Amino acid sequence: WNRQLELAITWDRVDIAETEIFTEESQWKSNDLHWAMFSALTGNKPQFVSLLLENGVNLRDFLQEEETLCELYAQLPSCFFLRKLAKRIHSARCSGRQAFDREEDSPETQRDPGTDLFLWAVVQNNKELAEIAWEQCRDCMSAALAASKILKKMAREGSDADDTEEMRELANHYEKHAIGVFTECHNSDESRAKKLLVRMSHLWGRTTCLRLALEADDKNVIAQSEIAQFNFKIFRVENPVWRVLICMVFFPLIYTGFLCFSLKPMKHLGCWSRLMYLYTSPQVKFYWNIVFYFAFLFLFAVVLMIDFQKTPSAGELLLYIWLLSLVCEEVRQVRNCGEFLLSKTACGNQSTHCIIYESPSFSYFRLTTELFYLGKIILCIDFVVFCLRLMAIFTISRTLGPKIIIMMDMFFFMFLLSIWVVAYGVAKQGILIHNENRLDWIIRGVLYEPYLIIFGQFPKNIDSDVNATDPLKPKCPVLNENQSPVFPEWLTIIMLCVYLLFLFCHLTVLMMMMSPLQDNTDKIWKFQRYELIKEYHSRPAAPPPFIIFSHIYLFIRKKWGNECCCHAEKTDST
Repeated sequence: WNRQLELAITWDRVDIAETEIFTEESQWKSNDLHWAMFSALTGNKPQFVSLLLENGVNLRDFLQEEETLCELYAQLPSCFFLRKLAKRIHSARCSGRQAFDREEDSPETQRDPGTDLFLWAVVQNNKELAEIAWEQCRDCMSAALAASKILKKMAREGSDADDTEEMRELANHYEKHAIGVFTECHNSDESRAKKLLVRMSHLWGRTTCLRLALEADDKNVIAQSEIAQFNFKIFRVENPVWRVLICMVFFPLIYTGFLCFSLKPMKHLGCWSRLMYLYTSPQVKFYWNIVFYFAFLFLFAVVLMIDFQKTPSAGELLLYIWLLSLVCEEVRQVRNCGEFLLSKTACGNQSTHCIIYESPSFSYFRLTTELFYLGKIILCIDFVVFCLRLMAIFTISRTLGPKIIIMMDMFFFMFLLSIWVVAYGVAKQGILIHNENRLDWIIRGVLYEPYLIIFGQFPKNIDSDVNATDPLKPKCPVLNENQSPVFPEWLTIIMLCVYLLFLFCHLTVLMMMMSPLQDNTDKIWKFQRYELIKEYHSRPAAPPPFIIFSHIYLFIRKKWGNECCCHAEKTDST
């Protein structure tokens, strides 16, 4: 019978195996079919894999030995994933550390054979085998979201166009699977379905389904109405904005029933609990940060325009402390998240990185007499960057949030447009002017004047007098003895017409790019709103600059906790 089954697998005759080999009279044990399962997997026979699972193969027994899984990976054809895996193992061996950290097996962290087989099928972009293995996973929703994240990551870093497109299609396929699983769970039990979203999955790095959906950029998952409503309830307070703002200042009003709390009835909350429940809610944290951020910008502007002295004033020192608290908060988020997620609206994160890099140079310039004014210039540029952080605040708005995302997507378009600006500017400058050696006038002719043409401001006619020696005037075009231009005058006119034509084409493309984004504004808004809720849910309650006290408290608690753990371990060992 083993020989017959081997032939059936080789010839891919699942019909014969189903009718002649796996009959009611035959009694197959799981161990007797392990070789057949391995052959069907490595031979890409998904129908046989399903048949063997239906007829006695136990995945836990099949993958009990890690050598079996290692052999499955060894049988994979050369692919992008294997090259990345080999590079990681090589770098780990060179540095003398383990390539993969594994926790001790426990009821929660035990290996799931279905998950192991599912990952093996996903990394080789095998849709049919992945579908069979996904049905065997213990945590199928997290597995689907993790597969979506892995496939999108591989698609971004892959080089083959066909494989990349297949990976994106398979990623979208599992994104729909995750939506389907949650919908079925929600229809069955709404409360347990919501717990499923925030439950920590030990099989996938102690993360949650919402976090996986965010990292995988699965906007369709976040945009589901049930998930969106649950995310909004994380804000805790369901009241008009004006009521929340009043209670933020006059907090005794919370004891009068002026506010209603969505997740817990007020009658079950004590006095201190109500106060903490208000000021630790993401909504209140968000409003406090907005108020204090505007105060920060006001102080910043006052220091730059009025109070920037040789010796730092009290206002300037307060500004630096405020800036330090913002930087510390970004560092805390990086350490807590494990990786820094730069979304399309993460203007605040990117600007803070700019400030971190510029701070050493600014501090050096600020304290020297010769470069004092250069330090002020750097600080003025930092003020512009911090103003851009306000864009992240408006992502909570259903109207303005998607517009910000669309605007961020236009940066690549602006890069393409700059190519035509430079091309036209260099050609025009080379034809009109002979050997211009003044850098400021070169930049003016190559970049400034072609840029103004975009807005309809055409450059004035160049003076007829030759001003080659006057640094305040541009050079004239090359003239002959008749005092007429050497170059054909119609040439620059044609170049200008072609330049304007390409500008019109680029603007048309810009409108075409905006159309599909406008159709997905609701998904984009819900996705960005969840990012904002997640950020403020994990932030300390105090806004900057008072947040620095929270950082000091967290640092001391962590340091004290580590020392207590070390002392307990020493006591246990003795």
